[in-house]
Amino acid sequence: MGVQGSGKSTIGEFLAERLGARFLDGDTLHPAANKAAMAAGNALQDEHRLPWLHEVGRCLAGDYPNGIVIACSALKRSYRDLLRDHAVDLFVVDPEGSIDLIAARLRARTHEFMPPALLQSQFDTLEVRTHDERGVTVDIVEPPGTIVERILAALAAETESGEAARVTH
Repeated sequence: MGVQGSGKSTIGEFLAERLGARFLDGDTLHPAANKAAMAAGNALQDEHRLPWLHEVGRCLAGDYPNGIVIACSALKRSYRDLLRDHAVDLFVVDPEGSIDLIAARLRARTHEFMPPALLQSQFDTLEVRTHDERGVTVDIVEPPGTIVERILAALAAETESGEAARVTH
């Protein structure tokens, strides 16, 4: 989960590689109309976001022998609850970082349809993962490799307690 520029895709790709799992960038599942709206600098409303989240959820619930890691904003608790309706064992990675750090990252990259102007609206919408949501919160100041090690340690701790893990990030 997380705002643009928080490292969801980078961390997700590394994590999927370490797990031997499939990686999917949830942005690829957005319909063209959503991408066009965001490219024009318009934040998505729930009526546009919910069908996309259901598609992400269907992917999470798919049959992947080694699991799947999906990079998906899932900014609100209700969005993550919707994803859990599809995949009850959802494990959420919450990459935390300051708006200044993330804005600097965005200035150093280009994105197909997500302009930096939408960052503030994403922070305004963001509801951080709470203690009752299965997952882990990580500090994006750390290098991706360190972040992935923290995620793997959190997953291992749960695996030791007998819980299966599907990961979205």
